[in-house]
Amino acid sequence: MPPSQKRARRYDPVRTRAAVLTQFSQVRSAVRTLTPQQLEGPSGLGAWTVRELAVHLTMALSHVSRNLELPEPVLAKPEVTLLEWPFSTAGRAGRIADDTVALAAAHTDVDALYGEVAERFEALVPGVSEDRLLATRVGAMRLGDFLVTRTVELVVHTYDLNEATGLGIPYDRQALAACTRLLADALAEKAPGGSVEVRVPPFAVVQCVQGPRHTRGTPPNVVETDALTWIRLATGRTQWARELDEAKVSASGERADLAALLPLMG
Repeated sequence: MPPSQKRARRYDPVRTRAAVLTQFSQVRSAVRTLTPQQLEGPSGLGAWTVRELAVHLTMALSHVSRNLELPEPVLAKPEVTLLEWPFSTAGRAGRIADDTVALAAAHTDVDALYGEVAERFEALVPGVSEDRLLATRVGAMRLGDFLVTRTVELVVHTYDLNEATGLGIPYDRQALAACTRLLADALAEKAPGGSVEVRVPPFAVVQCVQGPRHTRGTPPNVVETDALTWIRLATGRTQWARELDEAKVSASGERADLAALLPLMG
C-alpha cells in the first residue's frame, strides 16, 4: 500500500494514555463480577473462553510495558506508521491466539493479573516521549502511535466481552473517539480519493474512493453511521448489507457502497 500523502492525524499522548487506562479499569471492574461458570463460557471468538478473552485484554497494556523494557530500536524512523498498523494485524492471529491461551493457563487469578498489568503500565509509560520507538510484533513504532492502537484493542474486545456476557461495559469517550478516527483514517488510506464522504458523528469525517471530488455543498455520495457500528464493520464483526438492512448505516449515491472495502482488519 503506498504511503498516504495526507498529513497524519495527531493524538494527544496524555489523553490517549488516560483513555487506555480508563477503558482497562472499566473492563477490570466488570470482569470481577463474572462467576466461574461465566468465565468458562464461550467468548464467541473461536475456541476462546470468556476467561481467555478477559486475559487477552490485558495484553493491550502489557505489550506496551514489555516493549518499553526492551532496548529502543536504533532506527532513523519507525518501520510501521499508525495508518499502516490496521492492515498488519491479520497475519498475527494464530500466534496471538496461542499466546493468549498460554497466558490464561499461567494466571488462574484474572483480577490479580489485571492489577499487575495496570501497575506496571502506570509505572513505565508516563514521562516517556511519544517519539520513543518500540520493537512491536509488526515492527518498530512510535510510543504515541502504539498507544492509539491500544484503544482499538480495548474498545473492540470490550464489545466482544459485552456480546459474550451481557455485561454492558461502558466505552470511555476518548478511547472510542481514537478508535473510530484511526479506523476511519485507515479506510481513507485503503481507498484514497474524494468522491465519498464517510461520517461517523461526532468523532470522524473522511473522504475516500477515487472519482469526482466534492468541494462545495452536499456531497453526492455520503455514508453515515454511529461509532460502534463503524468499528464493528471495520473489524469484521458485522456485515455491510446487514447494517444497511437494519438502518444502522445510511448510504446515498452510486459510489457509497463500501462492502468491497470492509473489513479493514482481519
